[in-house]
Amino acid sequence: MTDDGPTTHTGSLTARPAGRHALLVELPDAGRTAAFHAEVLRRRAAGTLPPVGEIVPGARTVLLDGVPDPEALAHRIAGWEVPPVADDTGDVVEIPVRYDGPDLADVAALWGVGSDEVGALHGSHTYRVAFCGFAPGFGYLTGLPPRLHVPRRSTPRTRVPAGAVALAGPYSAVYPRATPGGWQLIGTMPDPRPLWDPARERAALLTPGTRVRFVTADGAATAGTATGGTGAVGTGPEAGA
Repeated sequence: MTDDGPTTHTGSLTARPAGRHALLVELPDAGRTAAFHAEVLRRRAAGTLPPVGEIVPGARTVLLDGVPDPEALAHRIAGWEVPPVADDTGDVVEIPVRYDGPDLADVAALWGVGSDEVGALHGSHTYRVAFCGFAPGFGYLTGLPPRLHVPRRSTPRTRVPAGAVALAGPYSAVYPRATPGGWQLIGTMPDPRPLWDPARERAALLTPGTRVRFVTADGAATAGTATGGTGAVGTGPEAGA
């Protein structure tokens, strides 16, 4: 990635051209990154966003690609008022979990609770997908309070099974496929197939901005069901984006 123009600093963000037709916006923390991403999506839906081909959020950045004039957009962004993201906005995807992970006891010790209490603590919070990466369908979920943040394992595993529910630092996640990984594994999603379905119009179940709740598998809604203010929304091909 190369810079082909001046950098714009304003308030809590820095915007710099990334190549000839992209703008990289850097934010100071996850909360303001989520808020800026939500504002970009709101303006695009309202028809007030200048032409942008692709919007890609990261941990502390939002990449705006396919921009005809990155410098002009950077100056325009400088005048935006970006409100924080309301915690109760957006549909909720429920992820069924069996809290049976191999690192359950280690996480319980870090939290200062019994192993049988980890599931209740983890499931008592509502999460939001901050960004996606690492593997198709892998969403980085924020919402775990700082007192429950845990370090990555000192020795990564060569294989983490699909459906593993995991923690690392401020994030929760569910592995959509078997891969190596160094996160703490606290549970299992019995059927992880809805996390990534290439035959679906929106292949990833967990997309940036989506709210997520973890529910015990015995009492969970059907895997891949999203519920919002307008009722249940299926995640098959007919659901769309």
